[in-house]
Amino acid sequence: MSRTINFYILSDAVGETAMQLAHAVAAQFPRLTPRYLRYPFIKSHAQLHEVLDKAKGDDGIVINTLATSDLAEDAVAYSEQIGLLNYDVFSPIVRGISKHFDEEPSGISGGVHDLNEQYFNKIDAIEFAVTYDDGKDPNGFLKADLVLLGVSRTSKTPLSLYLANRNIKVANLPIVPKSTIPDEIYQVDPQKVVGLTTDPQILMEFRRQRMLAYGLSPDTTYSAREQVMQELDYANQLYAKLGCTVINTAHRSIEETATLIMEHLGMDVFDNNK
Repeated sequence: MSRTINFYILSDAVGETAMQLAHAVAAQFPRLTPRYLRYPFIKSHAQLHEVLDKAKGDDGIVINTLATSDLAEDAVAYSEQIGLLNYDVFSPIVRGISKHFDEEPSGISGGVHDLNEQYFNKIDAIEFAVTYDDGKDPNGFLKADLVLLGVSRTSKTPLSLYLANRNIKVANLPIVPKSTIPDEIYQVDPQKVVGLTTDPQILMEFRRQRMLAYGLSPDTTYSAREQVMQELDYANQLYAKLGCTVINTAHRSIEETATLIMEHLGMDVFDNNK
């Protein structure tokens, strides 16, 4: 038997929720190799049947988040007909809430975006993160909802962009020993500042891999233990001086770190795309 799990991700939107669920499930089976095939924006029964037939021929497992009720019902019925494992993770919850509150669901898929204020705020936040990445303009620290500080390879930029998708305007600054810290940093409310740190060994390995990706020797001053320890110590001293919250990103995904940051800020921001 094949040791590959073929996940077929179906949605009438972008399928992000189903994809995240598939990744979470795959993590429970480390000895199996996951393969993800995403089919977003399914709008017709013919298109749906074609994908389900492919999944059946590939011994696939379907995870769907179809919001359109007739498509969701057809997906379940057709999968049963052809003997295909199909997990509808959206409709049962919607039906339960509909029954509990005696309220009909809209049936609108997550991919249908209204160009509303929230949407444009997200675009503004993404542009903000790009503009004020790596301390390009110190004025950004005073305009930001959040300021991220950290030595190189502590996930400042990925976190900034991830949080921007939650409508949070983030500016970040790389912390380098002997470098000048912009005066604006000391003017920011410490509640809005988060210092990122990590474990020395993990940081050393990240930096080694970075050098290898550039086709360079991994054994450089950049990845040396002495340099890493010096940078982390300097950063921690700065965080103590600022009185800001410190988060260790070691062994944490971007999503986990972002969740801790949002909890710290008292924010409950979610991406509504399915």
